[in-house]
Amino acid sequence: MKREEKASISIMKIICVSIILILISGISVMAVNTDLKDVTITLQNGYEMTTLTSKSKVSDILSENNIVLNENQKTTPELDSEISSGDTIKITDKSYNEVQIAKISEEGIETSLNQLLENYAPITEKIVVEQVVIPYETITKNTTGTSTDTTNKVVQKGKDGLKEVTYKVKYQNDIEIEKTVISEVVVQEPVNKIVQVQKKATSRASTLPRTSSNANTGGTVYKITAYCPCSKCCGKATGRTASGTKATAGRTVAASSKFSFGTKLNIGGHVYTVEDRGGAINGNKIDIFVNTHAEALQWGVRYLNVSVVN
Repeated sequence: MKREEKASISIMKIICVSIILILISGISVMAVNTDLKDVTITLQNGYEMTTLTSKSKVSDILSENNIVLNENQKTTPELDSEISSGDTIKITDKSYNEVQIAKISEEGIETSLNQLLENYAPITEKIVVEQVVIPYETITKNTTGTSTDTTNKVVQKGKDGLKEVTYKVKYQNDIEIEKTVISEVVVQEPVNKIVQVQKKATSRASTLPRTSSNANTGGTVYKITAYCPCSKCCGKATGRTASGTKATAGRTVAASSKFSFGTKLNIGGHVYTVEDRGGAINGNKIDIFVNTHAEALQWGVRYLNVSVVN
């Protein structure tokens, strides 16, 4: 009886050992059949970590390692991508530009994922101030009416202005990729060129004063008109000026209060005296006195240099 019991116990031990060996063998087979991947994860701050995983999807691998992206971050490859052993998942800011990678792809260059990642470059911003020329304009003044026998005369030369423009410029790999205007400040206003269209000189005698050949050198350009003692020009015909003197052709002019009575003015090469005022005479406008209304109409409107004679 004892021998039978011992034999039974021995058989049981053999069976148990066999079951254990089978289980161990099964676990080993399962471990061998599991595809473990060696994956590197590079965080935005540059820290790298290596992990063994059976996952193949980027989002699953990040979740497995308790890594959560914020709204300003992205991954390369993208979250839905499948990766293999030895690959790298890189977490970057969304402002990283993929222009260089796109350029490589267009050129048909075969490259690995790591080489593509090396072409990621941060975008830098700089504030740049540049000086920009403001072109002057040309203004033409026609004082001839319908006459066709005319000539052009430059009474004021044009000069370009200057402004400072502040830009915000974005660079990637030292290449300008975007330029935005922030502000503009005019440093120097442009001076417009003034061209006067006037009748050609004739040999007919005139009581109007002549201007010298250098009439447009020096001084400031004024709008010069003419008036006579008639009621159309003055509203009265007393022949007396606002200063009390008798208006005299070739001498008397009406100017704004910026010129005191008695001031001598060189107008287009002829010297006049400020003796009169006028309701419409203000700013850079002067009215010269002539004897008749016909002469006033003949004068028309002219733009001449005016300077004070000391």
